[in-house]
Amino acid sequence: MRFGSDTVIATVCLNPSIDHMLQVENFKYGGLNRVAGERFDAGGKGVNVAVALSALGLDAECVAFMHRESARTFEARLLKSGTTYEFVWLEGRTRTNLKVFDEAKGAVTEFNGSGRPVSDADLRRMAQLVAERAEGADTLILSGSLPPNCPEEYYAELIRAVDGLGCRVILDADGAPLRHGIAAKPYLVKPNRHELEALAGRTLETREQVRDAARELIGRGVSVVAVSLGSGGAVIADRDEAWFAPALDVEVRSTVGAGDAMVAGLAAGLLMDAELERVFAMGVASASAMCMTEGTDALSRADYKRLLEAVRPERI
Repeated sequence: MRFGSDTVIATVCLNPSIDHMLQVENFKYGGLNRVAGERFDAGGKGVNVAVALSALGLDAECVAFMHRESARTFEARLLKSGTTYEFVWLEGRTRTNLKVFDEAKGAVTEFNGSGRPVSDADLRRMAQLVAERAEGADTLILSGSLPPNCPEEYYAELIRAVDGLGCRVILDADGAPLRHGIAAKPYLVKPNRHELEALAGRTLETREQVRDAARELIGRGVSVVAVSLGSGGAVIADRDEAWFAPALDVEVRSTVGAGDAMVAGLAAGLLMDAELERVFAMGVASASAMCMTEGTDALSRADYKRLLEAVRPERI
């Protein structure tokens, strides 16, 4: 499907996946676990973000590497959500991620495949397509792991390639791709606590310590840092202010895609030129609404709107 002229946020998914979700009543490590339910969903962080943006009522487009044998599953999900897309085609089948949802604890244990290798020619085609889409987008979102044979500096290369095209770049990655990406100065990054601790080189136990570590990234050229703390809530900071929000009390059906929904909510707030506090609230409400859905089903806009009124950020 080709993009329309009114799309405003582009997401990039370099390592899509088929998510195989198993539900168990009480997960026992090293023991027998009986499956209460299972499902297969087209996933990958860039795909999830694009679908969440569409669920929030925004025009989103998804650029992705796509393996021909698995394409129908992804096309069906994107078409159902009203998300436009364009693929760089690869041969073979997409990787599978196994996710076990423990109903008793409300927690997900994940086993993620590494994916199939990409070639230099594939990467050049992707870089060209990303640059084309960035020209007509207000925001470009780079998220997720990199496939085998993809250089760890690739996100940084994409950020530098679109510099000057007038679109904000949001980066949600981990490890070396995140570290290199920060050096290219994206507008916003969204590490979790563990990822921020790795960048800071120290343990971050309090919200103030998280804030201070986020400010260190701002000192390196990032404009906004949003940090997800899981059940501990979230923190957001820019050069002038910082906010904390506790996790909302919702019925958790799955945490898969919650971080991606947070990125979608943050991007929506930035697109509106909202104040940082409101941008943050939109991200927290989106993530919470996603936790109320099963698998990678689209979040409910009605849940999102209700939860948005319940978010009470505290200035820190």
